[in-house]
Amino acid sequence: MRNYWFFILLFMLLCGCQSDKDSNGGLPLLQVSPNGRFLMGENGNPFFWLGDTGWLLFSKLTREEADFYLQKRKEQGFNVIQVMVLHSLDVVNAYGDSALVCGDPSRPLCTPGAGFEDEKAYDFWDHADYIVDQAGKRGIYMALVPVWGSNVKKGAVSRDQADFYSSWLAERYAGRNNVIWLNGGDIRGSDSTAVWNIIGNNLREKAPGHLITFHPFGRMKSSMWFHNAPWLDFNMFQSGHRRYDQDDTALGYGQDNWKYARDDYALLPVKPTLDGEPSYESIPQGLHDATQPYWTAADVRRYAWWSVLAGGFGFTYGHNAVMQMHKPGDQDSAYGVKEYWRDALDFPGASAMVHLKNLMLDYPFFERIPDSSLIAGSNGEKYDYLAASRGRDYAFVYTYTGRGMEINLGILEGDSLRASWYSPSDGRMTPAGTLENTGTALFNPPGEPAEGNDWVLVLESGNGS
Repeated sequence: MRNYWFFILLFMLLCGCQSDKDSNGGLPLLQVSPNGRFLMGENGNPFFWLGDTGWLLFSKLTREEADFYLQKRKEQGFNVIQVMVLHSLDVVNAYGDSALVCGDPSRPLCTPGAGFEDEKAYDFWDHADYIVDQAGKRGIYMALVPVWGSNVKKGAVSRDQADFYSSWLAERYAGRNNVIWLNGGDIRGSDSTAVWNIIGNNLREKAPGHLITFHPFGRMKSSMWFHNAPWLDFNMFQSGHRRYDQDDTALGYGQDNWKYARDDYALLPVKPTLDGEPSYESIPQGLHDATQPYWTAADVRRYAWWSVLAGGFGFTYGHNAVMQMHKPGDQDSAYGVKEYWRDALDFPGASAMVHLKNLMLDYPFFERIPDSSLIAGSNGEKYDYLAASRGRDYAFVYTYTGRGMEINLGILEGDSLRASWYSPSDGRMTPAGTLENTGTALFNPPGEPAEGNDWVLVLESGNGS
């Protein structure tokens, strides 16, 4: 074993495979807020995670394409991109460069002395560095999955390989402030638990400034296995792509992704949580059968608002074509994809996400809590569910169907309240009058009740913030 590690270390030194670039893009390191519910910069400013799943960004896009993608997402308000580093152990990038020697995670394939500008010596890792740095220059954090879970599940990554690779990867990116780690990758934490703990512990030790979570299997949550792990800073759940009638898991939450946030919010010790993979826009309901209806922008908005108002500190959006960077001529497309990634960037679900982020940041951020007591009577079931959240002198109540809602007053501070309707699809705020802050009141959103006629009731103390 000693000889094995000696030759591996010698290989790394000869290849010059460590990145010596320190490019933070001026971004602060992220950390958990003092109350344990949110993220913030080390400067104390609130950070609302608005993520996109660009899973195959490193492997599918050229440098120019990556620039285009990152710039577009920046303009749309996204500040986190979730990416697989090793989608598979034989992964190559758009230039044909392999990540590993013979598919061995303990042997990253690096070109001695080469940088990305050396056109005769392109390198998978130089290309990944370039994208991470370009994201940082645009104010975007990169949430990196070291190795996708299926590779570990099938036994292709040993504990020794995971130990070496995760240490090397963490050291490579430790100097970049815009890196977050997603351990796992669409996998149950009960599968290969020892490997995930090895990776998590190495990420913590070798890149102590970076936040770490675990990306779980569909309709599951990281807290099921790792809530008390010393390396896990915040929880992530994958509410997944199935309808109510398609969910056959033990939890059986179906489309009610707010329930995952509710569960995590009640755990001790307190840790932030978010939906890191809900149903993607323009993907078949149930994921695998392209004859099923496809999820729409309205569905995506519902998942976003439900989970955040239930206690999530942010939300990750996804589009079927973008997550796999589907291009003309691709022979390995999946999930009934119909669009190409460039066209899909402008789909309405993606354009609407910034309105959630903007509203959350327009009000005192760290004091917001989920509070169903704002609802007089039942919150409703399935699509009629009302999600409610508040601070000391403001409240948000979301309806997906535009149904009337009876609200308990007197919970917020102040003698009077200003009411407004906020549109999740376009960010338009419409005043709805002033009322005394006592008793109950019935509010009817604009339009006729219907699925997708979603609105947010915004209540503000008349005394001001």
